[in-house]
Amino acid sequence: MASPEIATSSSNVGDDVSTRPTLLLDPTPRTVSDIFTPDALSSLNQLFTVIERGNTLASAFYSEHLPTATFVVGQPELSTADIAGAEKLKAIINVEGNFLQNMDYAACFSRNIRILTISPVFAQPVAELALGLALSLARDIPAAHQAFVDGCEQYGLAGNGHARTLKGCNVGFVGFGDLGRSILDTLSGFTPNVRIYDPWISPEALARQSLASCSLQEVLSESELVFVVATVTPDSLHLLGANEFKKIRKGTLLILLSRADVVDMDAFLEACRSGHIHAATDVFPQEPMPLSHPIRSTPNLLLSAHRAGALQSALYEIGERTLADLKLMKQGLPPQNCKRAEPELVGMMLSKPVTRS
Repeated sequence: MASPEIATSSSNVGDDVSTRPTLLLDPTPRTVSDIFTPDALSSLNQLFTVIERGNTLASAFYSEHLPTATFVVGQPELSTADIAGAEKLKAIINVEGNFLQNMDYAACFSRNIRILTISPVFAQPVAELALGLALSLARDIPAAHQAFVDGCEQYGLAGNGHARTLKGCNVGFVGFGDLGRSILDTLSGFTPNVRIYDPWISPEALARQSLASCSLQEVLSESELVFVVATVTPDSLHLLGANEFKKIRKGTLLILLSRADVVDMDAFLEACRSGHIHAATDVFPQEPMPLSHPIRSTPNLLLSAHRAGALQSALYEIGERTLADLKLMKQGLPPQNCKRAEPELVGMMLSKPVTRS
C-alpha cells in the first residue's frame, strides 16, 4: 500500500498539484489493493491529493486531515463536531457496503455532504448464487451427490422424490432493493409468479413494473420459493419468527441472503429441522460460526459461508464506481454510480460491519 508521501508526490497529469482536491483514503476493513486496480489507483493519484490512513490511528488521522479534506473514501466514525470542522468536505463514499450508525448523518445532510455506498456492486454476484441455491434446493443436488458418494444413489424418477421445477413457480420476496431486483432479473427465464413485501416501496411503483405489492402473510403463505433480502432495521429485526414460519406452506424453499438478523435464528432452524421448510443461507448471526453450533448439523438446510458477493470482480467494481463518481463530483456534477443515503431511511440501518471479505 502506498504511503501518504508516495501517494501525494506521484507523477500527475492534467491537474495542478496545488488545485487538486484532497481525498482521504481509508477503506478499512478492506485494503486499497482489494478495491483499486493499479490503473485505477494511478488515476486517483493523478486527479486528487490522496492521503492514505495506512496503520495510523483513525482518531489521529481524521483529526489531522479531515479539516482540509474534500472527499473521504471509507466509513470512519465521525461525530457532529468532526463534521462541523470538515469545512471543505463534499462527500463520503462508504466502500464497506453498509450505512453504519457511526456518524452524524443529519449533520452531513445539513451541510450538503453526500453519503454514498457501493453496495449495488454485490447485487449480481449474490443473485447468481441465489439462483444456484434455489436450483440446488429444488432439484436436491447436494443430497443426490452425497447419495452417490455413499453408494446409495437412485436413478431416474426414483432419485427425484422431492425435486421440482422452478418454471412458473410462485416466488416471494421479503424486501426488494437492489438485490431483489437482480435476483428477479436472474430468474426471468423461469417466468415466475412474483409477490413482493417491502413497506419502503409504494404499490404504484411496483405496479409500473407489473409486480404485485403484497402483505408479508400473503408472500409467506402463497409462495413456493421465498427470498429473504430485506435490510435490517428496527422494524425488520427478527421479522420472521416462529409465528411467521408457521404461516409458510409446508415444503416451501426459503433462501436467506441479506442479513441473518432478519430471522429469529432459533425459529428458522426449527422450521428446517422439522422439515416444514427446506432452506439455504449465506449469512449467520456471527461469523465464523462456532464449530459446535447446531446450525452445522441442521437437516434440510444448505449452508454457504457468506461468500455470495465476495468475488474479486465485485471488489474491483467498488474501485471503478468510486473513481467514476469522484470524477463527476470533482467537476461539480452529481454522482451516478454509487447508491445515495436517503435522509429518511439511513438512520434505521442496523447491519453489522462486514469483515474484509
